[in-house]
Parts: sequence; structure tokens; C-alpha cells
Amino acid sequence: MSKDYPVPAGFLERETEIKKSRFIARVVPVTSRDDVRDWLDRAHQDHPDARHICWAYQIGRSGAAAEAAMNDDGEPSGTAGKPILSVIQHKDLGDVLVMVIRYFGGTKLGAGGLVRAYAGATEAVLAKVDRVIQQPLSRVTVTMTFADEQPVRHWCEQNDARVEQVEYSSRVVVDITMPVDRNQEFSAFCEARGMDYSFET
Repeated sequence: MSKDYPVPAGFLERETEIKKSRFIARVVPVTSRDDVRDWLDRAHQDHPDARHICWAYQIGRSGAAAEAAMNDDGEPSGTAGKPILSVIQHKDLGDVLVMVIRYFGGTKLGAGGLVRAYAGATEAVLAKVDRVIQQPLSRVTVTMTFADEQPVRHWCEQNDARVEQVEYSSRVVVDITMPVDRNQEFSAFCEARGMDYSFET
């Protein structure tokens, strides 16, 4: 998927404590509902005794997310998932899941206290996670002779491009993904060698 917005660089966990309740916040990059389910399953396996595992995620660019959801997991409505999602949106991150695992410490925090606790736990982990911006990618199909295959592979290695698929018949047909900013360079390379190529739009 082409991305030109910040996403979390990887998994990170941070713990905060409020009135003896432990709030363990985890952030991970996700690109599908299946990813979200897998990470939630793992959180439940890692913390089977936790009172609540509340979460929110958004897939796509912040402010124009293709998909977003949240869950209070038994906390009073609007006191957990919504503050988690609000902080995610405020931080301008996409393709992100934040889970906050709560161990109850015996003292009720009240609705306002819960909102502050879940927002604070989310803020603590998102402030520390590294971000990456993945460049938009383009896809190109090239038809070439067998003699051209090795030079094309070499060009890809030198230019952050990836050979996705190769089909051999009387000629060689290769599907390649590459950063959009290499398109012009690759076009010139193909034309110099007399190879047919077409970019997917």
C-alpha cells in the first residue's frame, strides 16, 4: 500500500500507574483488521488477568482514515476507547493500533479520571514511538529479452525497487514496485535498452 504519512516504526510498550491501577500501553503498526485481531489476541495471552484491555486503531491517513474503531472493554462508555483514538488522531499517525491494558488497583477513578488515565497512557507510548514515512510506490511491468533480466535486477537493487514477479516465455515479463520518485530514471533506463514498459495508474 502506498503511504506518505507517518506510521509507527514498530512495537513499543510503556507503563503508567494511577492510584495503584497499572495502565500498560502498547502501540503497533497495523494494516488490516486481521493484524488488529492478532495483536489483541496476543495482549490477552500476555495479560490473562488484566481487568480491561481497551483499544483503538485507525488504518490509513490520519484525518482521512479508511477504517477506525475503538473498544472500552467493560469500562464506562466513552472513557477508554474514545480518548485513546483522540490521542492517536491528535498525533497524526496512520496504520496504528494502541491497546491499554489495565490492572485495577482497588480505587475507582471516576469517568473523568478514566478518560485522563487512558489518554495519558496513550500519550506516554505515542510520544516515545519512532515514526517512519514510507514513500508512495508505483508498479511497473517490463517486457524484455533474457539478456536484459540481470541488468534490470541490478538496477532494482541499486534503486530501492523490488522484483515482485517474473514470467518466462519467449520473452521475460517482470513486475516491479519502486518509489514513485524513481519512475523517470527507470523510464530512461528502459528506453535506452529498447524494453517495453508500462506503469500501473
